[in-house]
Amino acid sequence: MSQTQVVHRFEGEFDSIVVGAGSAGCVVANRLSTDPAHRVLLLEGGGRDNWIWFHIPVGYLFAIGNPRSDWMFETVKEPGLNGRSLKYPRGKAIGGSSAINAMISMRGQAQDYDHWRQLGLTGWGWDDVLPVFKRLDDHFLGDTAFHGKGGEWRVEEARLRWDVLDAVVKAAVEMGIRPTSDFNTGDNDGVGYFHVNQKRGVRWSSARGFLKPVLSRPNLQLETEVLVEKVLFEGRRAVGVLFRRGGELYEARARQEVILSAGSIGSAQILQLSGVGPSEALGQHGIDVVLDKPGVGSNLQDHLQQRAIYKVSGVKTLNETYHSLMGRAAMGLEYALFQRGPLTMAPSQLGIFTKSSPEHERANIQFHVQPLSLDKFGDPLHRFPAITVSACNLRPTSRGSVRLRSSNPSDKPLIAPNYLSTDEDRQVAADAIRVTRRLMEQSSLAPYRPDEYLPGPKVGNDAADLARAAGDIGTTIFHPIGTAKMGLESDPMAVVDERLRVIGLQGLRVIDASVMPTITSGNTNTPTIMIADKGARMAVEDRRA
Repeated sequence: MSQTQVVHRFEGEFDSIVVGAGSAGCVVANRLSTDPAHRVLLLEGGGRDNWIWFHIPVGYLFAIGNPRSDWMFETVKEPGLNGRSLKYPRGKAIGGSSAINAMISMRGQAQDYDHWRQLGLTGWGWDDVLPVFKRLDDHFLGDTAFHGKGGEWRVEEARLRWDVLDAVVKAAVEMGIRPTSDFNTGDNDGVGYFHVNQKRGVRWSSARGFLKPVLSRPNLQLETEVLVEKVLFEGRRAVGVLFRRGGELYEARARQEVILSAGSIGSAQILQLSGVGPSEALGQHGIDVVLDKPGVGSNLQDHLQQRAIYKVSGVKTLNETYHSLMGRAAMGLEYALFQRGPLTMAPSQLGIFTKSSPEHERANIQFHVQPLSLDKFGDPLHRFPAITVSACNLRPTSRGSVRLRSSNPSDKPLIAPNYLSTDEDRQVAADAIRVTRRLMEQSSLAPYRPDEYLPGPKVGNDAADLARAAGDIGTTIFHPIGTAKMGLESDPMAVVDERLRVIGLQGLRVIDASVMPTITSGNTNTPTIMIADKGARMAVEDRRA
């Protein structure tokens, strides 16, 4: 900040300031503003979700990699990916990444949360979080032992089927994988179609479910297209934030709490810009240290997928329809009339959870199977009929980091996931490709003559070749977590306690995916929504205590 830059006082009195109106922030703002006497300011760096491709599900093809809807982050060049850098999409609008993500409703496995409890995090075991998931649900299955009805988080069945995906289901069953109609019972082992966060063929983002219905509350104020530069402190108490709109700087004050819900990239970046993080790293950028907290920006975990692609014959895939004018017209008409068909597609329709090898006690890889193929998101679909069969390691042991590039808040941070940096992760990646090949060799798929396009028949089946191939074709599945992890005060890498309060500071919480100590075994958006609901209720309880 320039020494001569004028800082304006932002008009209004607020009890809580929530930074980020993404998957978590929309929930947090909703819950905090339930009390009409509690004034909440919600700050979002992106804009409103007033673009058609935020709402038509297949719009992810146009939203990812578009600066209108994506923060356009990139990783550093990753040694484990043979020197490649990856695009790292994050949603840039109210709803955050839930405005551009896969819409897959997935909680993970009961053991994920029981592990958190075993780390000493009271209240985070499966039996603790299941009632939260149920309370949030507005599920097409209704009120059951595992699901709820009437919540804000809408879950529906997919609104189309593909013959080629039905054949993959049969192939998985041939391999001994059980069929399942519900991945969200605490045990997601099996093969089946994903449930999706949609309502009648329209994307159901966190903004649509939690924020827009309550924006009329007089005690909730949303400001978009603002860049939060740092949290303001008096001593070790957070008292507000400094943010920029256009060329002007503003200071907003919070009487009670500042809550960071900017995600695993954004929250880690803001904490470091605010002087909370590894002191040595902050000193390199001339940032005054408020609290030496080495865990900030560390412990980054993500699901790396090996995107295997198989050409097929004699069966329809989206590739051919996409490149046909008549096909596109038919898709548009089907959606306009019935809200069905390919335009309702999530990026992946079919899921398989299984073991990469017998020594694992529970499913440790997840397949996302798609009736389409492309080189990367943002590129057109291939012109030949094909399916994508992506396998990811559900519980990677590699750990990465998010660090500042400079002290300029506008500079994108250095994102280093450190993929495939452990022997275990390389072994799982190699085994996952073997499982993929075995799946595609099953007799149920023989009529469609699957032909391996990626990684390709030249890649052998030995561990070294497969690990190298995983580095060549591996890409993020967009699930960064852990950069402000929950932990005990005795853990030097912990950033927040079990109530999501930043350890060593007052008046500051982090409530988003960054607080996960370890990654959940599946897509991470629904667990983030759960964390937001639980964390916000904790904030309310602590306020009243």
